[in-house]
Amino acid sequence: MLDANNTIPLYLQMKELIKSAILSREYKNGEQLPTEPELGEKYGVSRITVRKAVEELCREGFLVKKQGKGTFVKQRKIQRKMEHLLSFTQACESNGMVPSTSVLKRQQIALEPWIAEEFQLESGMPMVMIQRLRKADGTPVMLENNYYPGEDFGYLMEEALEGSLYRLLEEKYHVFVDSSRDSYLDVVKADAEQARILEVGCGEPLFCMQTKIYDRQDRLIHIGLEYIVCERYRFGLVDYYMSRQ
Repeated sequence: MLDANNTIPLYLQMKELIKSAILSREYKNGEQLPTEPELGEKYGVSRITVRKAVEELCREGFLVKKQGKGTFVKQRKIQRKMEHLLSFTQACESNGMVPSTSVLKRQQIALEPWIAEEFQLESGMPMVMIQRLRKADGTPVMLENNYYPGEDFGYLMEEALEGSLYRLLEEKYHVFVDSSRDSYLDVVKADAEQARILEVGCGEPLFCMQTKIYDRQDRLIHIGLEYIVCERYRFGLVDYYMSRQ
């Protein structure tokens, strides 16, 4: 239950309890949550606390609000894979644009449970988290959050990382990117922090690309959560030809 004496704010404690209930299927896929007053009574907190917890879970993609209906556990989507291996630098260069990169965060962390769940990895595994802002011709296009296994890629904590990371891995460390797997594309709304960094309005649509990248030895290089400004980027489907019989 919630602990008012804990240094962790009540709304964050409540958020984690509801998230655990979702992941354990106590709240099922697509199920409607109790109302804010009902949740407040259940957890013994104010309506404001409930609202903040629910908003956090909506932002993280666990819940969705439907106007005039209530709050629901977010439905799992029909998944269709897209080819995803071309680096941002290569994409810019192929379009005649000049790429640039700024490193915003560089941390050694334990993998968060919700990210581990999303990518089917072990929660708490040591990772190097690198957040970079990618620009094309000086315009912000992508906020890149990549997570590298800490035991193999700890050296990235010391690198500049302002150019193509894949080229750095190949030329300096002889790590060759070979394949992407479990890559999915969603559309989300920019939160306040993303909007500030990407220089768009709060609530503007962003592509959210999730992917795993492997090398030629079938070793995981990184998992990625990339937030891309929709009005500044276009994804193309790989050509496919039906057999004629």
